[in-house]
Amino acid sequence: MRINFDFGDLEAFLSVMESGSFHTASSALGLSQSAITRRIQKLETALGSELFERTTRAVQPTLAAKRLKARAEAILEDARETTLALRDESVALEYQRNAVVTVAIIPTVVERLVPEALRCFREEGNAARIRFLDMAATDVAGAVAQGDADFGICSVPVGEPGSEFEPLFDEPMVVALPSGHELGEVDDLNWKDLARQSLILPARGTGNRLLIDDAMARARLGHFWTYEVQRSSTMLELVSGGSGIGILPQSAITKGYVDRIVIGHLPTPGIVRPVGLLTRIGQADRPAVAAFRTAVRTAADSVQLS
Repeated sequence: MRINFDFGDLEAFLSVMESGSFHTASSALGLSQSAITRRIQKLETALGSELFERTTRAVQPTLAAKRLKARAEAILEDARETTLALRDESVALEYQRNAVVTVAIIPTVVERLVPEALRCFREEGNAARIRFLDMAATDVAGAVAQGDADFGICSVPVGEPGSEFEPLFDEPMVVALPSGHELGEVDDLNWKDLARQSLILPARGTGNRLLIDDAMARARLGHFWTYEVQRSSTMLELVSGGSGIGILPQSAITKGYVDRIVIGHLPTPGIVRPVGLLTRIGQADRPAVAAFRTAVRTAADSVQLS
């Protein structure tokens, strides 16, 4: 199949994507607005897809544009790296420092996984910058599928067409109790014990909530939550303040809370959530992306959940 577009067309496309404006893109690239328009039209014709919805007030990328973005960046990145390979090492290193890896991640695994991954990444001589998008598991899946992130680190492998989940480790969900709470002395909690308390749960639709709701359904219990929160940090603040008890992943209990709450085990068989890497099927990684993904795997191997 003949390729009827070039690097300049991809550069024009990415400039419009970033700025949301044909006028701004033309100024950034030093081209006329009509030249930018012709480049985009040429790309749309070659791909057989409309890339932008144009109105008098805004330029909105289509789904095709969102899918093209990551591939266009990778193509231009490869072209630049090929050019740099012909130059001296000092120039190549400077370019490496300007490279950016974008990772969508659930906040609850940051403390236990990311610092070690970054240490491994830097020790291997990698100088790329890392952009983290901290969001819920379902949003991580969306960011990866749409090309907004190079890869994701998340829990429940929610279904997104064209994505694949690589397990890294499993971690238990636990009960967080206020210090001195009566259930802190109970060795074998059951769901009825929890049902009599003011229960704090993650928001509906999140990966953690899906796991909890499934366990409640298997225990033949209805929804008996009292408070619902978006972030684990909010849950921990409510628990430490004595407002109720929470259910959350063990890794979400960061060092700042270990002396303010008591951790209890959920009733048998408990709840375990998988944590892993989420990627687009068939994605060709840039060197910096592949290197950081490897560093995350190395860090996961050393994770010891207490």
